[in-house]
Amino acid sequence: MKIFSTLEPQARKNLVFLFVAGLLFWASLASLLPTLPLYVEDVGGTKQQIGVVIGAFAIGLLLFRPWLGKLSDRRSRKLVLLIGYVVVAIAPLGYLVAKSIPLLMLIRVFHGISIAAYTTGSSALVVDLSPVEKRGEVIGYMSLTNPIGMAIGPAMGTFLQARMGYMPLFLFSFAMGLLGLFVAFQVQEPRLIQPPGGKLSMDAPTNASSVKPDDDQFWQLLGSPRLRIPTLVMLLTGLVFGALGTFVALYIRESGIDFDAGWFYTAAAMSSFCSRFFTGQASDRYGRGLFITVSLVFYSLSMLLLSQAQSPVSFLLAGFLEGVASGTLIPSMIALISDRSQAHERGRVFSLCLGGLDMGIAIAGPVLGTFAQQIGYQGIFALTCGIAFLALLIFITQNSKDLRHSLRFATGRERDIYAL
Repeated sequence: MKIFSTLEPQARKNLVFLFVAGLLFWASLASLLPTLPLYVEDVGGTKQQIGVVIGAFAIGLLLFRPWLGKLSDRRSRKLVLLIGYVVVAIAPLGYLVAKSIPLLMLIRVFHGISIAAYTTGSSALVVDLSPVEKRGEVIGYMSLTNPIGMAIGPAMGTFLQARMGYMPLFLFSFAMGLLGLFVAFQVQEPRLIQPPGGKLSMDAPTNASSVKPDDDQFWQLLGSPRLRIPTLVMLLTGLVFGALGTFVALYIRESGIDFDAGWFYTAAAMSSFCSRFFTGQASDRYGRGLFITVSLVFYSLSMLLLSQAQSPVSFLLAGFLEGVASGTLIPSMIALISDRSQAHERGRVFSLCLGGLDMGIAIAGPVLGTFAQQIGYQGIFALTCGIAFLALLIFITQNSKDLRHSLRFATGRERDIYAL
């Protein structure tokens, strides 16, 4: 982590604030991962309704990502970040009063805005503050907020729900979001300036971005070969992640195995934490493609093991492998799309590619929830194994301009020809 000692004091201070605020955001959000499906079931939801309610989270992401991406580029990364914290703090209070499936769906849609705003604003700020040659390393370290928060949140969530009930659980989620909002206010946003030559650079901190993005429409970016495959891979990964968030706790409960679902998420968070320590720095040296390929292999293995799990050890190992996969994929993919975008369009590019993840999450709950009635939870995770493997095949064969370049980039033997 010596990279941080080489940064300007103000940049280093901003990254510290972003790191602490990120921990609080993910702890708030993750405390509901293993508990909210149980809450919906206790309210009276069926398997399909649980999937619809949990999946409704991604509707908020999908509807607001384009607007938030444009707002990040045109107005302020920090403003978008703060919107995320306001929503993540308010939404848990809504669950306290919601006792019907339609109302839970509406609150869940609103809750989804939080992660759309947070991931867009925070990711863009981190990249803006990072030296280009060490971008992957800084992204890797800053992304540690996710596994740490994902370790704290589910453990606290399941403890509070089991020992004290749902009210303390939702109040804990609210408190983490509110504290995160206070910390995020301390961030000073770097200003993007455009010299006469047209090349973007960073200047002293300010409270708004001064460069207007060009007139490219948000969805037109999807047609660009540099972004199409990363977005598709994130879409397929979103299906896997959405299935995990929706059905793991229910799968464990139905199996009758004496195992707290929170430990699955904790195992995933711990391995994700460990993998992020070296992934970012290594991807700067060996290329993003190799690590994205490895992550998709681990996703496939994790889903295969989960579909065959018969003991607590199996669930823990599946969680461990999933953590390695996500801890490698997310920072590597963020670094990849950062390499393939310019500063003035970065908010929209992040919104588009991360929007692929959102779409997968949105589809996973309701669609796979329908299949759950016929094939059961075990069959769902066998299906997600196939989806992860499909993402692997697409990436290694389609990530560059032709098959030869794609295979070489995916195995770390060639630089990214789409890097700007």
